[in-house]
Amino acid sequence: MKLLTYILAIVCLGFFSDIPKNYLKKIDKEVYGIFEIDSYNKEKVILEQDVISQLTKDFDPEAFFKISNQDQHLGYFYFGKAPSKADEFDFVIIFDQEMIIKKIKILAYREDYGGEISSKRWLRQFDGADANSSLRYGSDVIGISGATISARSMTNAVNSILSNLSKLPQ
Repeated sequence: MKLLTYILAIVCLGFFSDIPKNYLKKIDKEVYGIFEIDSYNKEKVILEQDVISQLTKDFDPEAFFKISNQDQHLGYFYFGKAPSKADEFDFVIIFDQEMIIKKIKILAYREDYGGEISSKRWLRQFDGADANSSLRYGSDVIGISGATISARSMTNAVNSILSNLSKLPQ
């Protein structure tokens, strides 16, 4: 039994090794709140090679996870990175089971300026977007003075992810 637990722990660590442990805690907190649950399972979504070949290079299929609670499929999350002025920032997008954005959270912003994109109020603009959405910075997504590069980058990242999700089999 101990051996099985050890093997399972190694396998799980391998699945989530690309996401830092402190980010997983933040992601867990958001998932618990959105779906109003006490626990859940996350597993990488395994995509066929022919599907992966249709995706753009900025979409990391290794960063796309299914969220379930016991036998009930709740949704998905995508862990991503986007460029800012001189660095990049990390974010998570949580989707419901219909691939509609429920919430976006900036996990780490590394610039001195532009951190306003981490604001819950600003990020709520993306809630409800789905694979058929094409958000335009300046009209659908309101800009932020002093955070133009990061705000555009976040909008572009969301559009790219949504576009790639539209290519996945249902």
